Amino acid sequence: MTVNHLFRRLHLYLALALLPWVLMYGISAIPMTRPELSEGLYDNNTTLWAVRFEKPYDRAVPTNMSRSELQVFGQHILDDVGIERTSRWGAYQLRNNRITAYTLDFWTYTRVIYETDNQRIRVEDKHFRWSHLLKGMHERGGFGHGIFLNNMWAVVVDFVALGFVLWSVSGLYMWWQLKRYRKWGFVALGSGFVTFAGFLFFL
Repeated sequence: MTVNHLFRRLHLYLALALLPWVLMYGISAIPMTRPELSEGLYDNNTTLWAVRFEKPYDRAVPTNMSRSELQVFGQHILDDVGIERTSRWGAYQLRNNRITAYTLDFWTYTRVIYETDNQRIRVEDKHFRWSHLLKGMHERGGFGHGIFLNNMWAVVVDFVALGFVLWSVSGLYMWWQLKRYRKWGFVALGSGFVTFAGFLFFL
């Protein structure tokens, strides 16, 4: 097999292997750049969050918690109210008197709001939105979430990123071998880089 055949086969099979991921990243970018399109699908007067239950709750809140300590505290809250932690979970504190713990996957999102000043806790479930699924897939990545499948997703995303690079390199090589198309190739390549650089420096 010649080098040309090698790069052609590489480009071909990378295109086939990466097809689901290219489609996913392409389609999922739409609700991120044009949220009004997805919001228009939900004009049925259904509230975004549904209260599952609310009850008194009292757990001492440590002062000046670090980010890691806050995540642990959020896990305790989820466990106390019997909320099963799915593939991702965490906690945040936007106000001094409120701590929100959450657990989510591609399809579901549950949050637990602890109001420390009146010692009450409220569990809310988010109604399904396609934008939640698509944006969740687009933004999903990284290790350290404690779930095997999460780490496997991150590993596959690493390989997909590498595949994009190899796909680009093999495409450049194949274009360079076609001498009569080099001129138009430079036009396409240059326009792409100029557009990208323009947004990078002036946006």
